[in-house]
Amino acid sequence: MDFLAIDAGNTLQKAAVFSYEGEMIAFAESPHIDKEILISYFEKYSIGRAIVSNVGTDITEIESFLHDRVPIFTFSHQTRLPIVLKYKTPQTLGLDRIANAVAANAMFPNENVLSIQAGTCLVMDFVNKDAEYLGGSISPGLQMRFKALHQFTERLPLIESTTSCNLVGTTTAESIRCGVINGLTDEINGAIQRYTETYGDVKVVLTGGNKNDLDESIKFPIFAAPNFVLHGLYKILIHNVETHI
Repeated sequence: MDFLAIDAGNTLQKAAVFSYEGEMIAFAESPHIDKEILISYFEKYSIGRAIVSNVGTDITEIESFLHDRVPIFTFSHQTRLPIVLKYKTPQTLGLDRIANAVAANAMFPNENVLSIQAGTCLVMDFVNKDAEYLGGSISPGLQMRFKALHQFTERLPLIESTTSCNLVGTTTAESIRCGVINGLTDEINGAIQRYTETYGDVKVVLTGGNKNDLDESIKFPIFAAPNFVLHGLYKILIHNVETHI
């Protein structure tokens, strides 16, 4: 039996098929995953269960399609997990953050893990070596920072991101790039340092759509993890299938 996981994020929707053993055997991403992609998956693979993480986008068509074909696992903050949530307000915790934390623990069991999602928002999630999710932080992501400078000022232009910038910006455009990119990477480097000082050895995982814009500027050893939320969703689904929940 194969498993379908769908991650409906703020910017992109992603779908993946996993084998029972956890190998990703199909993957697609788009601003809107359509039924044609899902139909092809069901024709090619023996999908027996599905799980969906939705940050708030309208995926009614996807959910209706799935309900007619396969049991959909209901994923919420009350879902049985292979980690323990220590978050004080779990009902407010994004499902993508939970899945991300599960994937981090699965990737590095018995270790402290700081997972950094560099996407629409910069989201950091920390799981300790006892498989306890403690929480993390949320701040504006790369594009959000560029857009905020443009939208909330009279004359600053909207600048496209680049993978690197100088320390000193010699034009307004360069100054914006330096402020946004260096500020974001300094935030990440500072957070990693503080987590390490507080918890000792910490594995750092970088994921999200803007990870390639930032990985060269991070001063600490990192592990690139594309499509991390999807892997976490698979782990949550298989955990509940195996425990008959």
